[in-house]
Amino acid sequence: MARFTLPRDIYYGPGAIDELKQLKGYKKAIIVTGGSSMKRGGFLQKTEDALKAAGLEVKLFEGVEPDPSIETVYAGAKAMREFEPDVIVAIGGGSPIDAAKAMWVFYEYPDLTFDDIKDPFSMPKLRQKAIFVAIPSTSGTASEVTAFSVITDYSTHIKYPLADFEITPDIAILDMDIPLTMPKKLTAHTGMDALTHAIEAYVATARSDFSDPLALKAISDIFDSLVDSYNGSVEARGKMHVAQCLAGMAFSNALLGIAHSLAHKTGAAFGIPHGCCNAILLPSVIQFNSKVCMERYAQIARAVGLPGYTDKQLTDSLVEAVRAFNKKLDIAPTYKENGVTEEQFNELADSIAENAVKDPCTASNPRPTSVEEMKKVLTCAFTGENVNF
Repeated sequence: MARFTLPRDIYYGPGAIDELKQLKGYKKAIIVTGGSSMKRGGFLQKTEDALKAAGLEVKLFEGVEPDPSIETVYAGAKAMREFEPDVIVAIGGGSPIDAAKAMWVFYEYPDLTFDDIKDPFSMPKLRQKAIFVAIPSTSGTASEVTAFSVITDYSTHIKYPLADFEITPDIAILDMDIPLTMPKKLTAHTGMDALTHAIEAYVATARSDFSDPLALKAISDIFDSLVDSYNGSVEARGKMHVAQCLAGMAFSNALLGIAHSLAHKTGAAFGIPHGCCNAILLPSVIQFNSKVCMERYAQIARAVGLPGYTDKQLTDSLVEAVRAFNKKLDIAPTYKENGVTEEQFNELADSIAENAVKDPCTASNPRPTSVEEMKKVLTCAFTGENVNF
């Protein structure tokens, strides 16, 4: 039996944060956020004010780092146990939302350890103490609608994607005013993350008739709006904010593939932002997977109007379209051009490939992948060579 799970409510539009004023019947809310961008834009204060207007006592947990650590998760859970909120609100990019999801688990189950929840779909039942509200500031991770949380173990330089429908937020708020504040580089990286989510979801082994329309609509809207969003169009920013959410709903249920397996491991090892890693990897991964699902990639290419008649021509067009996005978004197309030296690559490639094969995303990749093949895909992403095996 398969399952398809989404948040109960999604509020969207300019000023959607105000919907928090309708959150009645609760007593305390803790707001989890990252750096200072939400404070500078006034969105953190707006969130706090809306919760207080609903009659809730509010506490802040600030300073979640860009790639949240296990230590930050434990610190946040401790703060929650001391404050005892019945509402957890995460606002910001994917990092504070991901961190807050993991904090939620350890708040409700303080005796668990990180090792207890690392295996996919191994979490205990949540909502014993609190509900979860997510307010994304970036248009990429879609953590506000997914069953995933990515936490970094800096002692091993490995990112662990936690996966369980229990951590799917109860409420997602897409306030269209927030993504207008994103700088161009972040717009580029998060946009390519969203595109990778949608494409991987469309070919993943757990895809379904429920996830396919969401993935295709997300891909189409991203093709239409990502470059304009990068160049500052207000309308395109709003369209991307919805498109990345559609992609999130698709991949939360269809799962992902080895672009994300490798992005999780290379991001931590090479110090490159997650979305940038996906942008680098996606052309190589499409070429690798096309050996077993070329028809699916051709369907994507037809849906967005790319040239070609045969499935091979259409898949090649899709690869070139992704490369064209990288160029238009000023993303260097290889790991080498993003500052990874040959010495650094050679030192870490074997361990990255080994850990990527163990990543939960690998299990849903359409083409079974060995350590040797994973290293070859990674090498092509480093050099820029085409995948032909």
